[in-house]
Amino acid sequence: MSLPFATALRETFRQGYTLQHLRADLLAGITLGIIAIPLAMALAIASGVPPQHGLYTAMIAGAVIALSGGSRYSISGPTAAFIVLLLPVTQQFGLGGLLMATLMAGVILLVMGLLKMGRLIQFIPAPVILGFTSGIAIVIASLQLKDFFGLAAMENSDHFFIKLLTFVQQLPHIHWADASIGLVTLGCLILWPRLKTPLPGHLPALALGTGLALLGPQLFADFAPQLLGDQFSWQQGELSGQGIPPFAPQLSWPWDYPNAQGEPIGFSWDLIQALLPAALTIALLGAIESLLCVLVADSLTGSRHNPNAELVGQGLGNLVAPFFGGITATAALARTAANVRAGGHSPLAAVIHALVILGCILLMADWLAQLPMAALAGLLLMVAWNMSEAHHVKRMLRTAPRPDLLVLFTSLSLTVVFDMVIAVSVGLILASLLFIARMAQLTSCQPLSAAERDQLQLPAHIAYFRLQGPLFFGSAEKALGRLRQVDPEIRHVVMEMQGVMALDITAIHALKANLQSLQDQQLDVTLVGLSDALIAKLHKAGIDAQQGVSFARSLAEARLE
Repeated sequence: MSLPFATALRETFRQGYTLQHLRADLLAGITLGIIAIPLAMALAIASGVPPQHGLYTAMIAGAVIALSGGSRYSISGPTAAFIVLLLPVTQQFGLGGLLMATLMAGVILLVMGLLKMGRLIQFIPAPVILGFTSGIAIVIASLQLKDFFGLAAMENSDHFFIKLLTFVQQLPHIHWADASIGLVTLGCLILWPRLKTPLPGHLPALALGTGLALLGPQLFADFAPQLLGDQFSWQQGELSGQGIPPFAPQLSWPWDYPNAQGEPIGFSWDLIQALLPAALTIALLGAIESLLCVLVADSLTGSRHNPNAELVGQGLGNLVAPFFGGITATAALARTAANVRAGGHSPLAAVIHALVILGCILLMADWLAQLPMAALAGLLLMVAWNMSEAHHVKRMLRTAPRPDLLVLFTSLSLTVVFDMVIAVSVGLILASLLFIARMAQLTSCQPLSAAERDQLQLPAHIAYFRLQGPLFFGSAEKALGRLRQVDPEIRHVVMEMQGVMALDITAIHALKANLQSLQDQQLDVTLVGLSDALIAKLHKAGIDAQQGVSFARSLAEARLE
């Protein structure tokens, strides 16, 4: 059995890799690098850390995951879905705590992959996934209001509803320079797709926003938007500057980074215990997000991924990245789709995208400091809208049964009001209860009609029941309770169980109790049509001829007296 590691890369070279494929990967990698740079910085800022850590994530984790993972086309890096998880960790534990939580999540993802849990996504219902992703989108949008409108008095650490109330109260104090830049950026992002050009919309949108930020002060005396370089600075030894440091990421221990008080966070068992819930949540969301992304990539390309190798790759990427200042990474749907559209052929496209980001850090750090914060907020507002999957929600409202809509809106509401862990937990419990109820409805135990009895020529002293569907804890007692309704003149009970697909221990106990009741009435019982596996299970539970029970493959083989 092969190790679930680097299966995508091995498959690429096994099929043959030509210069034409390399050219395609080069073009795709350059395109992806240009797309990822502003996104990575904006997502890092939204997660509460300086923008360069988003670039380090896209560069280091993106390359490691691509080379060690299970999808040829998936592109990984910081994503919007993690903002609602990472920001509270940063606020409570600082950058050091976020890097430690990422490291721990990487270990969990690696173990999940090695334990072959790559089919995890199949067990999470669509209403739960759509509910929490739409809820996350709403929270992300609320986090952008401060920078989009230049409202310095807003606190993104406040609860969702308090934040909205503060926003309404601060409306008279909107900074018109930031708001105009944000609106221009967002308007360009909305209108650009109508031009149907291959150039991604966020590049001209950011160019327009930055151009307005640079030209505005020349035209208006009080035009002073907040720039990335105004909000973030760096210092390395005796060197310092605004924006991001123009150096490649340096190898350093995650526990040497500062906590929320600005001191090295250190390494302790108490810290691991405190961060474990966040790390588990990050790993769970990372697995879901990544496996969903590679499924989409497969549908776009007709390829097949290795889900276990993908989890191993995600684990290794999140293990390595914190040692270079990288935060949590996962497969990014928009960048993966852009990779497919740009003609990417192999994981090398992701490696080239990482090199493009490195080149940008080394050569263009001063230029990136001129990006307006409102333009980056506008970019994330569009990301949140796309993430909300409003068209899917609308379609589900039209077509889904009401119980599924209950699961959807419960998951969405709990994500907004509380957090994703509660939303997914409650959503899964609700979905499981609905599934049990639906399965129970498929189970029945009915006596034959008079016409069916005449057709089989059954004598009057034989009662014939037909059992259908799975017999499990949610349906066994209700279905088997019909066996107690036997006429006193009956001497033999036949139970046709060909339609019974499964028996759990609750159903076996219920069946045994009902058979004992029939035996107490001195009735013979024949079970017809059970598979050999289910017969063996009943024998193991003590249901056999000694209890007055006989088995037959069909009614013709049954000895009816």
